[in-house]
Amino acid sequence: MTDQMRQALHRLAEQLPDDASWDDVVQAIFVCSKIEAGLKDVEEGRLLTDDEVFAEFTDAPSSSSL
Repeated sequence: MTDQMRQALHRLAEQLPDDASWDDVVQAIFVCSKIEAGLKDVEEGRLLTDDEVFAEFTDAPSSSSL
């Protein structure tokens, strides 16, 4: 575990309520990891325009046609 990761975990723990469960901790870590991954995607130019996202979802087969 890197020092940066350890510091992030400490900050996260300080933000959680005193009565947080292990599930709360896992969810917070999951959300933080997804946000970090998204920010990395942005930095590396892996983006979709609104039109591309819309096309991806409108071209997908609907559940009624399966």
